[in-house]
Amino acid sequence: MSRIVITGIGVVAPNGGNAKRYWAALQEGRSAIKRIRRFDPSPYATQLAAEVEDFEPDEFVPKQIQVQTDRWTWMALAAGQMAMDDASFNPADYDPFRTSVVTASSSGGNEFGQREIQSLWSKGPIFVGAYQSIAWFYAASTGQISIKHGVKGPNGVVVTEGAGGLDALQHSRRTIRRGVDAVICGGTEAPICPYALVCQMRNGMLSTATDPDEAYRPFDVRANGYVPGEGGAMMIVERLEHAQQRGVPQIYAEIAGYGATHDAYHPSKPAPDGRQLARAIRLALRESAIQPAEVDVIFLDAMGTPDHDLLEAQAIREVFGEHATQVPATAPKTMVGRLYSGGAALDVATASMAIRSKCIPPTINIEQPRKGCELDFVIGKSKAREINHALLIARGFGGFNSAMVLKRFTG
Repeated sequence: MSRIVITGIGVVAPNGGNAKRYWAALQEGRSAIKRIRRFDPSPYATQLAAEVEDFEPDEFVPKQIQVQTDRWTWMALAAGQMAMDDASFNPADYDPFRTSVVTASSSGGNEFGQREIQSLWSKGPIFVGAYQSIAWFYAASTGQISIKHGVKGPNGVVVTEGAGGLDALQHSRRTIRRGVDAVICGGTEAPICPYALVCQMRNGMLSTATDPDEAYRPFDVRANGYVPGEGGAMMIVERLEHAQQRGVPQIYAEIAGYGATHDAYHPSKPAPDGRQLARAIRLALRESAIQPAEVDVIFLDAMGTPDHDLLEAQAIREVFGEHATQVPATAPKTMVGRLYSGGAALDVATASMAIRSKCIPPTINIEQPRKGCELDFVIGKSKAREINHALLIARGFGGFNSAMVLKRFTG
């Protein structure tokens, strides 16, 4: 079985428009959660979000492509280019049939779709642009990246909501083991527009707090829902031999194990026992050939609702036993909100940088853990620690559970 490594990272996040600025913001505990600025949120129960402000699409996306695509695709193109630059990887230098693109998406091109629907109902069908047929579509980012860089290997898109970022990495891993050398993969999301916000509010899990410091408090006694965010991360994932042969500048981490399950319980509610989430974690640890005590940090899903938080903590206790309160646990997404399919991809980028930097980024807004949610949270400031194994947990609306173990590359 080929060893699969992460060699490049590109980030577009609410608190940093590239990986360097994002990482610096995490160390400072700087939150990007604010009152929505892209439109007037006054009519909506949810009025807070984490918007990407430090991003200029013109740097990465030609104007003729911008008019054909949604903001979510602009960010994927930008993060993908940054990841390629970081890995010193130019697809044009390699066999196009041995390079692929795999992205995750939850809702596609929201803002583009809203604009065209408004034209349809206010002016008529002849005023709907031709690009509506492709700009909203889940696979648009994958397609645009592959077209831009001439990538002709087996491409794909994963639609498993918040679990999508991990699932896209695993699909990339599987694709490499079937004969591809490298994959441009990850996920982004742009769900901050009136149409998208209304859709999200229907799940009943968004915070209605108006104070950013009170809004997204996972595992805390004052947990009241989550705050949506936009952005995400793209990565270059390669077969180890390919990366070494081309003289890659760095290897952030090795993908050591993965597990995925489904609650098979309810269209929107999680199963009340958390067993399938625990099973996904066990599967990831088993494939990594490590014991729970060997995990150095857990990157939490951190849904932010009392029921979901309790289920996640319960699953961790079931797998880790007494060690559950001894392994550091963190949720940097408390600074950027839940990015849906961009969230787990950003967690992978964050964990990869944490492994390389020997530093666990903190969680904010956890002051008093709810009963049953007592974990060893890294709160307030970063924690210096050598990380050999990082466990990432992600869940998707509708019962999806995924877990992944990243391993420090030692040769």
